[in-house]
Amino acid sequence: MTSLEKVRGRFAPSPSGELHLGNAWTALLAWLQVRSQRGIMVLRMEDLDPERSHTAYATGIMRDLAWLGLDWDEGPDIGGPYSPYVQNERCQLYQEVLDKLICADLIYPCYCSRAEIQNAASAPHAGEGECIYPGTCRSNIGGQKNRFDGRKPALRLKVPDQTLTFDDGVRGQVVQNLAKTTGDFIVRRSDGVHAYQLAVVVDDAMMRISHVLRGDDLLMSTPRQLFLYQTLKFTPPKFMHVPLLYSPDGRRLSKRQQHLTLAALRQRKVAAEKIVGYLAWKAGLLDSWQSVRSADLVSCFSLENISRKAVIVDYNAFL
Repeated sequence: MTSLEKVRGRFAPSPSGELHLGNAWTALLAWLQVRSQRGIMVLRMEDLDPERSHTAYATGIMRDLAWLGLDWDEGPDIGGPYSPYVQNERCQLYQEVLDKLICADLIYPCYCSRAEIQNAASAPHAGEGECIYPGTCRSNIGGQKNRFDGRKPALRLKVPDQTLTFDDGVRGQVVQNLAKTTGDFIVRRSDGVHAYQLAVVVDDAMMRISHVLRGDDLLMSTPRQLFLYQTLKFTPPKFMHVPLLYSPDGRRLSKRQQHLTLAALRQRKVAAEKIVGYLAWKAGLLDSWQSVRSADLVSCFSLENISRKAVIVDYNAFL
């Protein structure tokens, strides 16, 4: 990115439920990061999973973001130069990139079930519910055996035994060897749905996203995405992974905690400025909790103030 090009950032929620306080945390910080640099904010709906994604949730997400005072310059409702901004309308783009990888002999079909991978003696857990893929179908052991029982294959990308290093804007230097920490990873599921790792790279590259601020639950996915950027000769964005919000009992905030959705908080007459002020205080942007508008935080935003540790929130703060 040259000095004449504007920063382009994005918030890319999954419309599989209502926005909760944790989503608001990453949305606010991503928005502030872009607005503090007078950049372009993009809103994209990551609705690849047809069973979990619903239009009503996407509509609610946009309503909740606007209520918090977070706007966007390009998105599903207003369009933009890189439309569409809804993933299920971009599947042809993902397939075209996947076809290039297939032509380069970097893809192979995998007939292994999740249970078979988990039970493989050589497949230790990689964390976050993932297992290191042992390469069973890459060497065709098991692939021939399982293809005749009616299974449809997933498609995996071959990864080299090499170390990838990148500098995260919050976490510092991150080092990962894909072969040793994930193995060959899926780029299209067995049901034909393109996988997140492929779609997010294609979208961010084609939408010319220059800065990605997101939760650190995706930190260990970044080397896989960087490998795709490198393989496809795309320019990667700068990554910033912020800590997630946790309850005092150590549970990560999720959509299952309905009392902490923005819709529930709004229904309880909690002011948007009170929520924004609480999150800004937890981010180190304010010395104390006070009501504030999102726009009033732009001038004081700094990545250096953001904690590197999990952020604990009080369930009772908004009661």
